[in-house]
Amino acid sequence: MKRLALSVLGMSLLLILCAAPSAAKTVVELKDAHGVSVGTAILWQQDEHVVGVQLQLHGLPPGEHGIHFHQNAKCDAPDFKSAGPHFNPESKKHGTENPEGHHAGDLKNITIDAQGNLNLRFTASDVTLGSDNSSHSLFSNGGTALVIHAKADDYKTDPSGNSGDRIACGVITEVAPTK
Repeated sequence: MKRLALSVLGMSLLLILCAAPSAAKTVVELKDAHGVSVGTAILWQQDEHVVGVQLQLHGLPPGEHGIHFHQNAKCDAPDFKSAGPHFNPESKKHGTENPEGHHAGDLKNITIDAQGNLNLRFTASDVTLGSDNSSHSLFSNGGTALVIHAKADDYKTDPSGNSGDRIACGVITEVAPTK
């Protein structure tokens, strides 16, 4: 009887573990123009075309800032222009308020508190963390970048919402699973 109970318990645990969705997370370190870490973004696949994002930032100027996924997996300081334009696999215009928009890399503004900190969890639609190199995967073409801008995004002006200089950047690449 004990053996049967242990077998049933073991099979139940195995079924639960096999049915649990993969919770692989990608950690992105963001740095400022001087190469100093200003925090992290943790990304995970939440839904088919939705990525969860957890930002923990510090040492940034207080106020509202634009934040976007950019096309290239490069963050060359001091201006981070190496990150390229916004991630835009469908060649749309910029901004969630633009009738011809929006880029897949367009995100809602973030607000840094008076001490230069932010702890925020949100979702990003229109992107994935798929390893299939699909056009909407942030890992496609070797990866992308997460960029924080000096000013708020106006959500309509092409190509970047008048969000100003790039003040922090982090490279998003797929990490090979460990064996």
